[in-house]
Amino acid sequence: MTHANRRLFLNSLTDEEAAVLSYDWNFWSRPNQRAPKGAWSTWLMLAGRGFGKTRAGSEWVRSLVEGGKAQRIALVAPTLHDARAVMVEGDSGLLAVCPPWFKPKFEPSKRTLTWPNGAIATLFSAEEPERLRGPQHDAAWCDELCAWKQADMTYDMLLFGLRLGRKPRTLVTTTPRPVPLLKRLTADKKTAITKGSTFDNLKNLAPSFRRDIVARYSGTRLGRQELMAELLEDTPGALWLRGTIEDARTETHPPLTRIVVAVDPPASMGENADECGIVAAGISANGTAYVLDDQSMQGLSPNGWASRAAALYHTLEADRLVAEVNMGGAMVETIIREIDPTIAYRGVHASRGKIARAEPVAALYEQGRVKHYGTFPQLEDQMCNYTGTYTGARQTCASPDRMDALVWALTELMLGRKNSPNIRTL
Repeated sequence: MTHANRRLFLNSLTDEEAAVLSYDWNFWSRPNQRAPKGAWSTWLMLAGRGFGKTRAGSEWVRSLVEGGKAQRIALVAPTLHDARAVMVEGDSGLLAVCPPWFKPKFEPSKRTLTWPNGAIATLFSAEEPERLRGPQHDAAWCDELCAWKQADMTYDMLLFGLRLGRKPRTLVTTTPRPVPLLKRLTADKKTAITKGSTFDNLKNLAPSFRRDIVARYSGTRLGRQELMAELLEDTPGALWLRGTIEDARTETHPPLTRIVVAVDPPASMGENADECGIVAAGISANGTAYVLDDQSMQGLSPNGWASRAAALYHTLEADRLVAEVNMGGAMVETIIREIDPTIAYRGVHASRGKIARAEPVAALYEQGRVKHYGTFPQLEDQMCNYTGTYTGARQTCASPDRMDALVWALTELMLGRKNSPNIRTL
């Protein structure tokens, strides 16, 4: 239904019809806010802030009660206050979504909601898992599971009590974090997973949130977790940790004494070829380096990547372009000179492996000597996945070319050609 047709339809309703429709969740909801089909035991909703997880949870509980599919429901939150303030009395809580003709009675002292048909929902806190020992339920809604202090014990106690009815089910609504219980649930074949981001519901959020919060955190580790609902984990043995990079992020930088654009050219062309790594970095008078830009791209022709690197060189007023020449030899310089003969160019040849070249650069991050001026999600993913054998998500591009270009740039700026055992210049 188009926006215009929807407006015509709504304007044609009587007051009574409009009142009923206002409580029709199937009409107003998005597909990823509705319960999935299938024989799942747990519905895991992983979504960003403002997605509408609470509304989806409240409406799911309401649908079970109104449909006679649940009589005893557990509502579990990080704290008892959260259960009451968000799941029950919040703007999208149960008291708000249930229609006046079938609204539950809330008794805070008893921690219960009671519907006209006798269905009862009881509030529980993850701070008190023992309270779940004994009560029986045929459904449960667990909110913000990744914030539970005693997550495993609380969830285990809940499962022991899910023994009423023919098919007890659980809904878990949470913004993801790499906690063991979440990993356990995602690996369970009986778990149905729904994913969503803040941007799915952006039009319904406050303009100040869209302007300030989204703009500030988009692309950062925190933003990718809280807005995009990405499950970000540190790879065991990786040279870089996400927390280290997040600590290195800055919104400003002082005057830079040198700026370098580094290029790691691909060995082939086409959509299945490796990326061409193109990363720029500069260094200040006090010896701190700043990663300035990542213009890496896949599928570029030699003229394409050379033109892209040259444009970045001039935009930043760089004083040097360095390029790895292991695969292309003198041809790399020839291609760059054809694009712009005025560029100050240096070819570098890797005489040792990637990890030997990358380790000294990773040490600079640990020492706090490198900052990221902005956010570079793809580059940072490669850095945080690199253990010596790249384990990134790309299926067709097996080489961390963005990271390689970063290493060449920071080596040129900070490690010095005489002091670096990993390169020789041409």
